[in-house]
Amino acid sequence: MKAKELVELIIRQARKATFESDPEDKKAVKDLMRILNHFEKGTAPDPVEIKRILHHLGIHKWSDCNKEVKFLDSEIEMEFSIRENKRKLELLTSLMGFMSYCRCVIFESVDFDSQHLNGQCYSNEALKGINGDDLKCPISLEMMSDPVTLSTGHTYDRCSILKRFSSGNATCPKTGEKHTCTELVPNLVLKGMIQQNCAENGVAVVVSSRKNRDISMTVMAGSLAGEGATKMLAGFLVNKLVNGSVEEMNNAVFEIRVLSKTSIFNRSCLVESGMVPHLLKLLLSKDSNTQENSIAALLNLSKHSKSKGVILENEGLDLIVYVLRKGLKIESQQHAAATLFYLASVEENRILIGENPEAIPGLVELVKNGNDRCKRNALVTIFGLLVHPGNHWRVLATGVVPLLLNLLKDLEREDLVTDSLAVLATLAEKVDGTVAILRRGALQLLVGILDTCTSRTGKEYCVSLLLALCVNGGLDVVARLVKSPLMGSLYSQLSEGTSRSSKKANAIIRILHEFYEKSSSASVTPVLPRERFVHVW
Repeated sequence: MKAKELVELIIRQARKATFESDPEDKKAVKDLMRILNHFEKGTAPDPVEIKRILHHLGIHKWSDCNKEVKFLDSEIEMEFSIRENKRKLELLTSLMGFMSYCRCVIFESVDFDSQHLNGQCYSNEALKGINGDDLKCPISLEMMSDPVTLSTGHTYDRCSILKRFSSGNATCPKTGEKHTCTELVPNLVLKGMIQQNCAENGVAVVVSSRKNRDISMTVMAGSLAGEGATKMLAGFLVNKLVNGSVEEMNNAVFEIRVLSKTSIFNRSCLVESGMVPHLLKLLLSKDSNTQENSIAALLNLSKHSKSKGVILENEGLDLIVYVLRKGLKIESQQHAAATLFYLASVEENRILIGENPEAIPGLVELVKNGNDRCKRNALVTIFGLLVHPGNHWRVLATGVVPLLLNLLKDLEREDLVTDSLAVLATLAEKVDGTVAILRRGALQLLVGILDTCTSRTGKEYCVSLLLALCVNGGLDVVARLVKSPLMGSLYSQLSEGTSRSSKKANAIIRILHEFYEKSSSASVTPVLPRERFVHVW
């Protein structure tokens, strides 16, 4: 028999065949649907029944369950972006609620290193053989932040491949093979290696854990079972914080941190369950991991609107500032600074934080002595606090100006340069801030930064800072800028900068030209021909 005829025979036989589900699989599905029905009704399911299902699925420990939660999370995100099958999305969110419940309630011990919450740690030897191009997405040619692998075995950045699929192109960019299944499998190993490679080489990577993804889809639970499971779980965790042993309490805090990381609905349930006051008390813990997980959980919850008032009503501000100044781990201080940033999104809180005698000095101390993440969190929080005019003198009084100017001389990370310039530009809006900056001889440094900075936002803040120095610093500042190699950079901002940067660059050009025209000194020659002056206002 010819091979072609044999293949056709097999295909015909396969089409006639009927596939029977395994009886154990059928029973597991039936039991699972009964448990989901319990969640919908708000009644606790039988733990023995849950364990039987988990055993059937091969889920025997916390980390096994956590992998399933991460997988379901990625599937929900993809299904939400496609928006084709509402029923499938409801099933996925129900399963997510089930697995999250199991991870917290069924598994008593966490076989997971909390310090590697966002990824694994790889040795320098393992990274030596990695080519930097291997860490870049073949589509965007940018460093991947959320690598996923297709059925062809090739890996791409999630946002790039989803954009390709949504445009109607369902082929693998490398092989050209058409996908009948567009399932994306998170490549967690590569993700961890990218993070560590970037950290070791001082590269600012788009932060991991899909931090920049749209989490608006998590405002609602997605299904009645998912909603019921999460509410039941929140109550379970509060009970462990109040009545559990030390180990149970520590595990509960870690679970709260994980649950609140990327879900708005989870945050809402946890806040409404009365979780916040108990987490605040744990900030005084002498156990460094408990303290870190507590402040990290509060950081996540502080993004929820209702939590800000609850934190302050329970004297949480003093406790958060305590961690900022005296946290047992640098990560705890970093989280405390970020928590203050979210609290400061409310005007009343900006006043209260500023009035706390330890808050702003603590943030400045973190800028001075913290790691890059600490510096970033502290800088953006200081910038947020400066929105309230009453905090201006408080920030100046800490001696932050010379600190930031020294950082600008040494920093290589564009994000930190941009944040430092943002704070200085805001301080320079008032005369005393301008005086403090000029006393440190900052003009030449700032002119150089405007020329070399590659960040459009950084250039915008630098131009804003120079304009404020011109306006508040008087003719002496203008005279020095006229003699500096500034005009080329300013004119480039008219065409290449942001809208705000362009307008402010034009204002500086106008000031410099007017000064030249009024100057009686014949030794001053035009930096650029007058006819190149461009009006953009």
